[in-house]
Amino acid sequence: MNPAEVATALVVERTLSTSPAYRKVDDALYVIKQGSAYVMISIVPWGKDKAMIRYTAQLVKGIKMEAPLALQLLELNGFLRFGAFAWDPSTETVLFTHTILGGTTLDPEELVATLHDVALIADEYDDKLMTKYGGQRMLDLLEEAALDRIMEKHPDKFDFDN
Repeated sequence: MNPAEVATALVVERTLSTSPAYRKVDDALYVIKQGSAYVMISIVPWGKDKAMIRYTAQLVKGIKMEAPLALQLLELNGFLRFGAFAWDPSTETVLFTHTILGGTTLDPEELVATLHDVALIADEYDDKLMTKYGGQRMLDLLEEAALDRIMEKHPDKFDFDN
């Protein structure tokens, strides 16, 4: 990690570590839970001596991008204070993203204000998009994956002997 990435990580960790919704995944990746949404906070190098913070919330997976959805997302992008809706065609996932500058000038208030807006928008729109267009919210996918992991040992048999 370059010095700007290290400085950014220190600000992120000092600012967010007291929140029960905060988790550190690794040296440059953090997750915050807000309602039914998860916001990933990634520290990304920019050149040799700068860093950015990219906020990404995966809202709904498994929906088809069709004209009504695309138009709705574009119209919403025009009204937002922070961030933008995006589309990942490889996973058929609607995202909400925003990027700010990191480094030694990163302001903890800017970090939190941006996270606040991204998290609230993600939590609101994952439900709205799923209701209108189908698919699954990330919370539902994570719960399904956790249940699959629990059940994979003996998925169709209860052991009464133990």
